[in-house]
Amino acid sequence: MKYTEIKDLYKFIFKSYDKPFLKEHIKKFIELDEYLPYSSTFFCVTNTQDLTFEYISKNYTSCLGLDANELKVHGMRSLWSRIHPDDVDAWLNALNSLMEFTLAEIPKNKRKDANYTWNFRMRNSDEVYVNIIQNTTPLVFDSESKPIIGLAHYTVLDPNIKMDITASAKLLNTNNEYETLFFSNFSQKLLNDGISNRERDVIRLLVLNKSSKEISRTLSISSHTVDTHRRNILRKLNISSTGELVGMLKMNQHWL
Repeated sequence: MKYTEIKDLYKFIFKSYDKPFLKEHIKKFIELDEYLPYSSTFFCVTNTQDLTFEYISKNYTSCLGLDANELKVHGMRSLWSRIHPDDVDAWLNALNSLMEFTLAEIPKNKRKDANYTWNFRMRNSDEVYVNIIQNTTPLVFDSESKPIIGLAHYTVLDPNIKMDITASAKLLNTNNEYETLFFSNFSQKLLNDGISNRERDVIRLLVLNKSSKEISRTLSISSHTVDTHRRNILRKLNISSTGELVGMLKMNQHWL
């Protein structure tokens, strides 16, 4: 989807919402951030409509050594480009499964009480892949009760810790305690699905918005081979089209 199309969609969806409501939320987060101590956790307010960050906390730089302004300017694709290539397909599969579970199993009137956690590896300023555990709570929903604004906390762990990519969904019960409704290990699933190293390369380039011709040139393979890999990827990840594969990112970035 082109930037102009995303921008138009953002305006269309948000015209039904009280904009000061969101601004007031962000204002409170900024005020809170001034008092929070430096730690190994940073948070962002994510916007799925234009794939940007409404706010990035001060700990982003202290945790990763990266410039928050660069992330603010380039949006979510800047973050995606730093995810470990070997984690991309499991990460996508996890996000897709969480979205499918939410739409199928969590009633619309309860989605405001949902909370989501998953993990991946991300490259810091020293070019080291550190472990990231992400925990996200939806803040604002569209007319179909899909989350479009989220509060995401990222905890940075030592790169030497070996972690499978897992994902979970929790929901507040009547006692205001979180109960786990969904949990799955996606590293093991992808191992069982038999995603090849070459297919991982293709997925990584698709996530970076590369065309089949660009993938063909980058990997020094024919366009026909790229198309074969794409078909196999869709089958193994149970996705109907490559457009859905890339579009899935937009649908799920309230968890980022």
